[in-house]
Amino acid sequence: MKNTSSSAPPPSPASPPSSAPPIVVKPVLSYWKRRKFLQFPYALYQNEPCWVPPLYMDRKKTLSPQKNPWFKHGEAAFFLAFREKKVVGRIAAINNRRYNEENNTQVGWFGFFDCEDNLEVARALLDRVEKWHAERGMQLLLGPANYSSNEDWGCIVDGFGTPPIFLSPFNLPYQPVQLRALGFQKAKDLLMWDMDILKPPPEKIIRLAEKIRAKESITIRPINMRRLEEEAVKIRDIYNHAWEKNWGFVSMSEAEFSALVADLKMVAIPELALFAEINGEAVGFCLTLPDMNQVFKNMKGGRLFPLGIFKLLWGRKKINRGRLFIMGVKAEYRKRGLDAVLMLDTYLNGRKLGWVGGEVGWTLEDNDAINRLILLFGSTVIKRYRIFQKELPHTPSSPPSPTTPAQGKKDG
Repeated sequence: MKNTSSSAPPPSPASPPSSAPPIVVKPVLSYWKRRKFLQFPYALYQNEPCWVPPLYMDRKKTLSPQKNPWFKHGEAAFFLAFREKKVVGRIAAINNRRYNEENNTQVGWFGFFDCEDNLEVARALLDRVEKWHAERGMQLLLGPANYSSNEDWGCIVDGFGTPPIFLSPFNLPYQPVQLRALGFQKAKDLLMWDMDILKPPPEKIIRLAEKIRAKESITIRPINMRRLEEEAVKIRDIYNHAWEKNWGFVSMSEAEFSALVADLKMVAIPELALFAEINGEAVGFCLTLPDMNQVFKNMKGGRLFPLGIFKLLWGRKKINRGRLFIMGVKAEYRKRGLDAVLMLDTYLNGRKLGWVGGEVGWTLEDNDAINRLILLFGSTVIKRYRIFQKELPHTPSSPPSPTTPAQGKKDG
């Protein structure tokens, strides 16, 4: 797939005329505002050709402290922007306590950021988030990030001409323009790579993998779905150790990982969930998921019912692309080529399934080792996501406002 994004600069953020009604930002404290919060992106992007509506039931679960284990170590406040009675934007202020504890930082996050092409709306939302974090003594604001690097992360800054792959965020070109206009700067870029698997893998990779298999006595095996709980423990151990030194990383709790595995087992394909073992020890793991967005794009409003379930069951048979979602090797086994073997076997197994390609990532822009490996497979960058940052004034002037519950009483 080619990157069809335009090289032309994105449009400048629009500002309302002076006579426009004021923008009012309100916390999400009730059932009805929570529904508006969830539904807003589906209305905002419904006519965008590259928009793929995520499953509404999954988005709903993400906001629920009762169903999302992230809330055991984090807090979030959700806000809506109104122009008179119309919702024109949304945002969340996110305090990831685990991240700050592990990194000895005072960082606040913002996420679930969607608004009209209107700078005043964006300003009102982000001002509210900055105030919320300043009250808590945070020194730096980062985002967009829906909770952490383990969730939707980043804002598209290049590659707007193609739909996002499964479990990737979506935004329009004006969003990064708004952020820059409001004083945000680049913190880090994340790369998504397009991989064409219609052609055989490069001979150089095949020869390299053969040497590594012989030298390391490495075994590659698919995940055992019948022993998923045991396998999940191994995956979490690899995951938390393989990425612990990466920029922005925060470890996943046992409850978070269990929830993730429960979700992914519905779509995972064993031949594309591969362990690398040496002397019986699982030292690496690679997970590639089918691009469910090929199905979701035809489901109105991200709803499974009444007809979405049939589109899901039928559409899965036609999926021909995937996303290499997770790949990691324990630190003591790195620089031995195990990741090349995992990626090659994933490539070959995808071809056996009749797939035509997919995407790899995201990867950090400065992760030279993994980026060089992906380049060896002939891949090219198809999307660039960005995490923005802005320093916050460390001047709390009043007690922190209470955390906004994701669920509340019904209002009119």
